[in-house]
Amino acid sequence: MSQITIIDLAQRLGLSKSTVSRAFRDSSDISPKTKARILAKAEELGFSPNLYASNLRVNRSQTIAIIIPEFGNNFFSQAIKGIELVARSKKYHTLVYVTDNSVQNEASIVRSLANGRVDGVLISASGEGKDHSHLQTMKDHNIPVVFFDRSYGDYPSYFVTGNDFESSRLATQHLIDNGCKRIAYLAINQMVSIGKIRMDGYKKALEDNGLDFDEQLLLDTENDEDVNKEAIRELIRTKQPDGVFASVERLAISTIRVVNEEGLKIPNDIKLICFSCLDIADLLSPSLSVVKQPAYEMGREAAKFLFGQINEPVGLEEQHTTWLESSLIFQRSSRK
Repeated sequence: MSQITIIDLAQRLGLSKSTVSRAFRDSSDISPKTKARILAKAEELGFSPNLYASNLRVNRSQTIAIIIPEFGNNFFSQAIKGIELVARSKKYHTLVYVTDNSVQNEASIVRSLANGRVDGVLISASGEGKDHSHLQTMKDHNIPVVFFDRSYGDYPSYFVTGNDFESSRLATQHLIDNGCKRIAYLAINQMVSIGKIRMDGYKKALEDNGLDFDEQLLLDTENDEDVNKEAIRELIRTKQPDGVFASVERLAISTIRVVNEEGLKIPNDIKLICFSCLDIADLLSPSLSVVKQPAYEMGREAAKFLFGQINEPVGLEEQHTTWLESSLIFQRSSRK
């Protein structure tokens, strides 16, 4: 994909380069209607003005961006701590952006960063859609991108994540060892890397134990907690699982609320385990069994890769993945 220049943009709009430039500088001598037209066309073409290009030839912005899908997950707060430890040691600032699991929001954020505001981007992918062409904007502007936890496999980059397949297999095996035969799996978007890998681990454990994979026990979830709660309630009422494996922390919390509202008991009626970095999992009643990811270490390692790319860029033809070990902590919620 060729890089769109401000001259190209001006020609497509039938305007002068200086008029287009004034729109991006938020100049007062351009009408709001013309400015809106210019910015809309720029968004459509994936163009971001490199306003700081002359400065960046000598100086860097000393800033990196962190793009995450959500805040309602302890994993990301801990990962950000690991990232900021490395960033501070390099005398860098961090900007944190939240996509709300929307690829449209993600694309808008990425394109806004292509003007020299940051020297690099750490991203945990939103997982929506198949079109990830917005990341090409980063490559066009020589801004390195490193993924952590969640990635798009079609973008060549460094990627740091957990050993999710094996962790999911072992978590499911634990439920089976504790008497579960109808294990529901609460999935996040399967377009994102961890969505498919975690479910594959769940399926492998069922296969190893001669249990059939039942699609009716698979629940594809939404970003809306109320919608998820009602879907979980319907699943429990109609399919009567004896175990639940939640692929992310917030789905386990929703499950606990629904189970309590339905007058059932964990672990007597339903056993529960989930991926979580919740520090108070042992204080819940009953204590929550978790696959605890090395979130802090994941953020730290991803940041190291990013600064390596900032200082000595390496052109990658494919994704290079680093797997970190998760910890399985089995507590009362999943035991007999």
